[in-house]
Amino acid sequence: MSEVSNRNNDAAASRKNDAAESHTNDAAASHKNNAAAKSSPLGGGSLWGKLLKFGVPLAISVALCVMLFRNVDMAEMMRIIREDCDFRYIGLSVLIGIIPIIVRAQRWGIQLRAIDVNPPFRILFYSIFGTYAFNIVFPRLGEVWRSGYIAYRQDAPFSEVFGSMVADRMADTITVALLTLVTCIFASGPFVKFVAAYPQAYNAISSLLSSPWFWAACAALCLGFWALMKYGKSGPIRKVRNFVKGLWDGFAAIVKMKGKGRWLLLTAILWTCYFTQMWVAFYAFPFTRGLIAENGIMVVFICYMLSTISMGIPSNGGIGPYQTAVLFGMQLFAPAAVMASASSAEAFRTASLAFGNTLLGAQTLTFIIGGIIVFILIAADRRHNARNRSHI
Repeated sequence: MSEVSNRNNDAAASRKNDAAESHTNDAAASHKNNAAAKSSPLGGGSLWGKLLKFGVPLAISVALCVMLFRNVDMAEMMRIIREDCDFRYIGLSVLIGIIPIIVRAQRWGIQLRAIDVNPPFRILFYSIFGTYAFNIVFPRLGEVWRSGYIAYRQDAPFSEVFGSMVADRMADTITVALLTLVTCIFASGPFVKFVAAYPQAYNAISSLLSSPWFWAACAALCLGFWALMKYGKSGPIRKVRNFVKGLWDGFAAIVKMKGKGRWLLLTAILWTCYFTQMWVAFYAFPFTRGLIAENGIMVVFICYMLSTISMGIPSNGGIGPYQTAVLFGMQLFAPAAVMASASSAEAFRTASLAFGNTLLGAQTLTFIIGGIIVFILIAADRRHNARNRSHI
C-alpha cells in the first residue's frame, strides 16, 4: 500500500510540475505574442485611429507635394537632375548617412543595457534601419515596431524597451531644440532679410507678438493644461499624464545610466554626420555650390536645421515637408535681383526643388533597398533561433 501511495504521490507531483511548466510556457508565449502584436504596424486601435495614423500623414504629404509642384516645370527639374547633378556627391552623402544609423544603434544599446536588455549590435542595427524603412509606409510606427522587435527578440518587457525608445527620441527632440535656438541666435540675419522682403507678414507677426491678449491666451492655455494634468481624472487625461511621466522617467534614466560620456559623444557624432551629409550634397549641383560660395556654410546649416525640424511633421518618409523646408531655407539666401523677376524666381524655385528631391529620393531609395535586406536578415535570424530552441 505504501508503494502504491508513493507512486500516486509522485504522479500527482509530476502532474503539478507539468501544469506549472505549461503555465510558465503559456505566460512566456503570451508575453512574446504581446510584444509581437505591439510591433505590428496594424495591430490594435479602432478604425478611426488607423485612419488618423495613416490617413493624416499621407494627406499632408500629398497636399504639400501638390502645393510645391503645382507651378513647377517638371521637365526642367528633371533636366537639372539629369544634366547638372554630380551623383558622386549624392552617393557620398548617402554613404555618410549610414554612419548615423550605426551610431544610433550603439547609443540605444547603452540605454538598453541600463535596463538589463543586451541585444547584439547587429540586432540593434537591424532595428534602427528597419525603423526608417517602416516610417516610409507607416509614419511614426517604426519606433513602435523596433521596440516590439527588440522586446520579442530579447524576451524583454515591451513597456521597458518602449520607454527606452521614448527617451532616445526625447533626447533627439531636446537636441533639435538646442540647435534651433543656436540657429536663431547666430543666423538671424537671413530670417530678418526674408521678413523685411514681406512687410505685410512682418507687420502681422509683430502685431501678434506685441499684443497682451496673445500672451494672456498663452498663459491661460498653459495654466489650463497644468490644471488638467494635475487634477483631471478622465481616461484620456490619465493617458496623457502617464505619457508625460514616461517621457520624464525615460530622460531621467539617461542621466543616471552608466556610459553617459560615451552616450553624449555618440550624440555629437550623430548630429555632426547629419550635417555633413547635407553639406556634401550641396556640392552636387552648380546652383547649390554657388549658394555656398556667396553665403558660406550658413546656408547649409539653416537648410539642415529646417529639414531636420520638418521631419517631425507626420508624413510618409518626410515626403512633402522635407522639400518645403529645403526650398524655404534656400529662399532665405536668394539674391534680391533673382527674386525680383517672376521668371528668375521660378527658375530658382525649380533648381531648389531639384536639389531637395534628389537628396530625399536617394535617402528614400537607400532605406527601401536596405530595409528589404534587413527584413530578410531578421527573418533568417528568427528561423535560426527557432531551430536552436527546437534542439534544446
